[in-house]
Amino acid sequence: MTSPKITVNGDRLWQSLMDLAEIGAYDDERTGLRGVNRLALTDADAAGRRRVVAWMEEAGLAVRIDQMGNIYGRREGTDPTAAPVLTGSHIDSVATAGAFDGCLGVLGGIEVVRTLNERGITTRRPIEVGIFTEEEGVRFGTDMLGSAVAAGRLTLEYAHALTDRDGHTLGGELIRTGFAGPTDVRLAPPHAYVECHIEQGPVLAENDVPVGVVTGVQGISWQEITIHGRAAHAGTTPTHLRADAGLAAAQIIVHLRSLVDSGAYGDLRATVGHLIVHPDLTNIVPARAEMTVDLRNPDDAQMARAEEALAAFLRDLENSRRLSLTTRRMAKTACVPFDDGVQKVIAQAADDHGLEHISLLSGAGHDAQEIAALCPTAMIFVRGEYDGISHNPREYSTPEACAHGVDVLATTLLRLADQD
Repeated sequence: MTSPKITVNGDRLWQSLMDLAEIGAYDDERTGLRGVNRLALTDADAAGRRRVVAWMEEAGLAVRIDQMGNIYGRREGTDPTAAPVLTGSHIDSVATAGAFDGCLGVLGGIEVVRTLNERGITTRRPIEVGIFTEEEGVRFGTDMLGSAVAAGRLTLEYAHALTDRDGHTLGGELIRTGFAGPTDVRLAPPHAYVECHIEQGPVLAENDVPVGVVTGVQGISWQEITIHGRAAHAGTTPTHLRADAGLAAAQIIVHLRSLVDSGAYGDLRATVGHLIVHPDLTNIVPARAEMTVDLRNPDDAQMARAEEALAAFLRDLENSRRLSLTTRRMAKTACVPFDDGVQKVIAQAADDHGLEHISLLSGAGHDAQEIAALCPTAMIFVRGEYDGISHNPREYSTPEACAHGVDVLATTLLRLADQD
């Protein structure tokens, strides 16, 4: 027998989103809006974690924290031996964030638990709500970090040794903030994992539908490139004698765009989001440039070809410009397809709530792609406004859209938690 559909308290969900957004809030000069800056394991992130843990406990969840600072709140089921149904996301942000990325999945999970409690609904399987550490990767350089260690793709030792730009280690920051938990980081395989997330793109809005059933996540490749040239006087050094690291960085950026525009590498996307030159002075030819390259592709073979094309260009650049280049892999994840069965449960839940939906692939990385290695997994996308802009204070989803997405999450979790 299929479990009934359930509807959450949308006003309460919205209030929790707005309350959490005030932790790490700042006034953004470019947009004139209120933004969020809550990088992983900063004081702001720690304050946000404490607030959310308090909400978990108020909802009756038993909270545990693991060695990566991942937080889980557990609502018991009638069968204590049954594997739980897990939901969740992250609350760390980029430096110029909005209120929804990651937070909707965590606070939506808590709202589901509140609703089940108020209605006196029990489930056979336990339901757990997770908060994963350093999903964004902007502070310690590796995205989906907490979930990747929980799923076993990365080691705890690797993660603890990662440093931010000020030399602080992740392990040290876990201790400093009080989130170096005692629980084993390796996650026992759940029965299923479902993550609700703002789309961060324009597809749902373009199709005028409120809900997306996510079929998978495209591959992601991050690397850092350091270009070593030679400092020189801007006025006295002839052009042909220069080893200009800044020029080389610009050539790499232009080449990346040419790879994308060629169409030879499928649906490739390339971004240089960080670039700095040294000594960073007006009248000195740059001696060194540091930059990051973010590649995305839904086809792993095409991604590999694009990476090799970039590597070949870097070799040629090094040979022709009196430069030396070093590269460092920051992160690499393959394209991850999601479980058909969980997608069907999500789609049926959306139908039962009278919500139109489409299936789509995620262009962004999510904790779900890591947990998919452990159990059947899928995601629910919620429509965003303003062309789906994200990682920006303009990021916005309406109260109604958020409530609709979490209604689908609630019904999905209930049905999965009643499965044998």
